[in-house]
Amino acid sequence: MQLEIISPDKNVFSGEVSYVQLPGIDGLFGVLNDHAPTISALKKGEILIRDAQNKETSFQVNGGVAEVASNKVVVLAD
Repeated sequence: MQLEIISPDKNVFSGEVSYVQLPGIDGLFGVLNDHAPTISALKKGEILIRDAQNKETSFQVNGGVAEVASNKVVVLAD
């Protein structure tokens, strides 16, 4: 699935991933391919991504919004 993490200053990440874990305001949640369409507010925490080779990378955010639709995740991060 395609992931984009965008902050007010720059495009933080854009690429193909196999898994994303997000810090939703009601707790952590994970997204895999074919996830149901979702929009969620994010709290301060860590976004964990896993690529096709199972390499994990993380990014810190202070909050934001995530939209999941059609195997694409867009995060507008603070």
